Amino acid sequence: MDIIKHNFTDDGRVNLTIYIPHRSPELHQHLRPLVLVFPGGGYGFCSDREAEPIALSYNAAGFNAAVLRYSINPHSSYPNPLVDASKAVKYIRDNAEMLHTDKDKIAVCGFSAGGHLAAWLATQWNNEEIAKLAGCENGENQPNAAILGYPVISGYEPTHNGSINNLLKDTPEADRERLREIVSCEKNVGEHTPPTFIFHTADDGAVPVIGALNYARAMTEHNRPFEIHVYRSGSHGLSLANYVTGKRQASINSDVEGWLNLSVRWLLKTFNFPPAIED
Repeated sequence: MDIIKHNFTDDGRVNLTIYIPHRSPELHQHLRPLVLVFPGGGYGFCSDREAEPIALSYNAAGFNAAVLRYSINPHSSYPNPLVDASKAVKYIRDNAEMLHTDKDKIAVCGFSAGGHLAAWLATQWNNEEIAKLAGCENGENQPNAAILGYPVISGYEPTHNGSINNLLKDTPEADRERLREIVSCEKNVGEHTPPTFIFHTADDGAVPVIGALNYARAMTEHNRPFEIHVYRSGSHGLSLANYVTGKRQASINSDVEGWLNLSVRWLLKTFNFPPAIED
């Protein structure tokens, strides 16, 4: 496996790690789709449990993968994380040939606050202010699909206030309402929003499931393709929901563990991958 690292800030606090499995003449030679992972952490940290283990799981399923460590508190103020995400997609697309990646098959995958960032990019990649700041004025930051795990969705209650507060903490009061609208992903779904896979648990005590349901409703209203799985029960921050990422017993949930395989199946179908293999 090739592991490629790229820093977006001089101090390395915003960085991208890309995991590219070795190519072999015994395996198909098609350019691979890539899954770009945004870990959660309330925009206060980036969770290791939702970073490399997720990337390696998608590697094992036949994808290239990457993890973005984006701007977190005290650098989390709007629009920094969204600019970081835009730059990451642009970097991957600009270097797709080197990365043996299909530039038209880039999925973003986020958890909790990282799920917000993935949904935010999916709904605001064409925001002129963000595009200009990220140097993406020709749509280079457009994701082709999104995977949202127990995502923070809205800037309005009920939501995860800690995440939203970290985004808006330096915003003047006069601008707060405008920016709440911009960070409320359910309000910005449109025909530009890519196909989306969502999973959540009905009794998540940290991030209300209503956000995911409202996002799915918005996708329906705009005739955008999506798939949603709401599991009956499970704590917040499940990640892979197995012993690999199980920090405590409540983090191991055999029902929710199935989300990964479901997302792989959905993503392969969404990307029409792999192409037919000739004998």
